[in-house]
Amino acid sequence: MILRLRIAGTGLAALLVAAAVAAQPDIRINQLGFQPESSKHAIAVDTSTATLPWSVTDSAGAVVARGQTTRFGEDAASGDHVHAIDLSEVTRSGEYRLAVNGAIGRSFVVAPDIYTPLARAALNYFYQTRAGIPIEARFAGGALWARPAGHPHEVAPCFAGTDESGTLWPGCGGYTRDVTGGWYDAGDQGKYVVNGGIALWTLQNLYELQRSTPQTRRFSDGAELVPRQGRLDPLLVEARWEMDFLLAMQVPDNMHMQLPVGRQPPRTKLTLSDVDASGMAHHKVADRQWTPLPTPPHKDSQPRLLYPPTTAATLNLAATAAQCARLWRPIDPAYADLCLKAATRAFAAAQRNPDIFTGDFTGSGGYGDGNLADEFYWAAAELFATTHDPKYGDVVRQAGLFTAAVREPNWGSVAALGTITLAISDGALTLAEQGRQRALITTAADGFLAEEAQSGYRIPYATTAYPWGSNASILNRAMLLALAERFASQTRYRGGAVDAMDYVLGRNPLDVSYVSGFGARAMHNPHHRFWAHALDSRLPPPPPGVLSGGPNNTAMADDIARTMKGKCAAQRCWRDEVYAYALNEVAINWNAPLLWVAAYLDETR
Repeated sequence: MILRLRIAGTGLAALLVAAAVAAQPDIRINQLGFQPESSKHAIAVDTSTATLPWSVTDSAGAVVARGQTTRFGEDAASGDHVHAIDLSEVTRSGEYRLAVNGAIGRSFVVAPDIYTPLARAALNYFYQTRAGIPIEARFAGGALWARPAGHPHEVAPCFAGTDESGTLWPGCGGYTRDVTGGWYDAGDQGKYVVNGGIALWTLQNLYELQRSTPQTRRFSDGAELVPRQGRLDPLLVEARWEMDFLLAMQVPDNMHMQLPVGRQPPRTKLTLSDVDASGMAHHKVADRQWTPLPTPPHKDSQPRLLYPPTTAATLNLAATAAQCARLWRPIDPAYADLCLKAATRAFAAAQRNPDIFTGDFTGSGGYGDGNLADEFYWAAAELFATTHDPKYGDVVRQAGLFTAAVREPNWGSVAALGTITLAISDGALTLAEQGRQRALITTAADGFLAEEAQSGYRIPYATTAYPWGSNASILNRAMLLALAERFASQTRYRGGAVDAMDYVLGRNPLDVSYVSGFGARAMHNPHHRFWAHALDSRLPPPPPGVLSGGPNNTAMADDIARTMKGKCAAQRCWRDEVYAYALNEVAINWNAPLLWVAAYLDETR
């Protein structure tokens, strides 16, 4: 509450003024702004148990909207006492300022195209993290982010030696693969088929959904955003860079390897068996040992190694290559055939070797997954959507996931990707079956919207357990909400997607935009070996459009996070620190849904 008193005695007056200022509401709002016809919400943090008056003024100082807050009360996820404000009646483009109970917030913008630059920057993230070619200033946004090629002409041998569990891997007898290209995964310079799979799928899915939309309604609008784009869509060109890498990770025919078969106790010495690995995919290519921060890609001196094939990687290849074939068929039939051949070989290899898991290796991320039922379902769904071959349809229909409740996807839980593909692809399923797939997605979206009522910051994510990469979890829910809006034509689903983006862009207890370069208080010190200006003034900060993993109170693995463990509310367990990899790393599978949702909001403005 603001005190308006006349008090004699400057010392006492100063104390009371300070107390009054401290008692003013903190206002949290999307720092990028709002689209004219979109839902618009802000949050005020205030201990008042009564509603508070608010008003919005335009750039000329005229009041254009006013009302009373809706009190939510104590919010467990943030630790705040919050009030909600609905600004949706403000629909005219312009610049505005919100005041709550006399406290004035920062200005905000209403404009139809606010998500166009964000979507382009989020796509540019993938170009900037390309391996194998120089990053050019003209595409990177300036000379600040240009760099020499990292790991050009990458012809890698198989790992040979003892892993962290004591397992002795014999290697591949002189076998090498040219795996130049692809995207670096995250803050490190490993390239992983598993995590590359969901990121690639997300870009290809966005293209599949938008390709029938007129260019003037798409975020790229024909602009040249990536090298060698020509007349092609930049989404598809960028996705092909990663697809080519995944194809290169496939084991050629007539190759036997020593691999662990079946589930074996973690962190124990594995038993290896002779396996026909033809058509499988290597799990990753990465450094033998972790490189320190900072280490720009072109200065990485560690040996680069191929790590053993796994069933999970093989199914990621099968799924994305089948999706690739579907998208490229009308554009480049030869490339589509190449992708489909790789997909069918990979799926057959996974069926032949259904339980080969990764070992324990240092120097790179593990991406171990002990349950592959969702990967089999996803890969079969993509192949069925592309080929309409009944044998893949049988796999899909016999999977329990065909009728199971949908949850937001992540790299280790990809069933939703198969459901989405079946829901949007015509001709494979019967109309009734496709309708049921769509209903699974809208039911999930209904559940997410119901969680908004339990969230003080009005997001479709009501929990006090925030995982590693929580921002991506929230944005993947926004993707499902957007699909529900497509299927059911109900704007409330789009509103839920807006709420998710509002949180990421500043309507959160920390008053921070988790996207670099966007917002008044944007993230700027990610855990990254090249975007590491905080450690070396000769290196750049992150380019615009890079998403931080966000709050994490469940896997607080780094030294900074460990000092916070048990001392922060879930949504406050975050620091903008370069060494805070559990809180502030960046990753391709996190930026992908940022791109997807920003492009969707831009398209549907």
